[in-house]
Amino acid sequence: MPALLLNPIMILALVANGLLAGLFFVFAVAIGPAMRRLDDSIYVHTFRAINSAILNGRFLAVFFAAPIAAVACAALHFWRGGSAPMLPTVAGAVCSVLTFGITAAGNVPLNNALERAPVHTEAQRRSARQHFEMPWNRRNLARSGTSTGAIVFLAIALASG
Repeated sequence: MPALLLNPIMILALVANGLLAGLFFVFAVAIGPAMRRLDDSIYVHTFRAINSAILNGRFLAVFFAAPIAAVACAALHFWRGGSAPMLPTVAGAVCSVLTFGITAAGNVPLNNALERAPVHTEAQRRSARQHFEMPWNRRNLARSGTSTGAIVFLAIALASG
């Protein structure tokens, strides 16, 4: 029974974490650098539009499925045993939960602050950007690493099982 239940959940965890890792990677290597070239007004309005657009059912399903599936893999392993090695399974779950935590505690509050920031004048747009851009990019880089770590560890666990 464990393999029948664990393997599909492991695959779900890999796919969901992989999708997130890809999204965060694209922000780190393409969207962020492109956005640096924009003036403050376009930057703020574009990032607000991205933040609004990403809050949809498809993204949220993947965002919540990634840590839930990864933790379920580790829990099932503890509970029933499994063929996947324990250490990479737990490490993958920890990385996935860290990704969720960085996003929920770091990026989302910054997104919300940018949305609430007054941006009627150029000075306000510059201030909003200065309070947002670098902290958001640092957190995005961190979650790029943790989400990549999640898929690497989960892939090792699946391949070794």
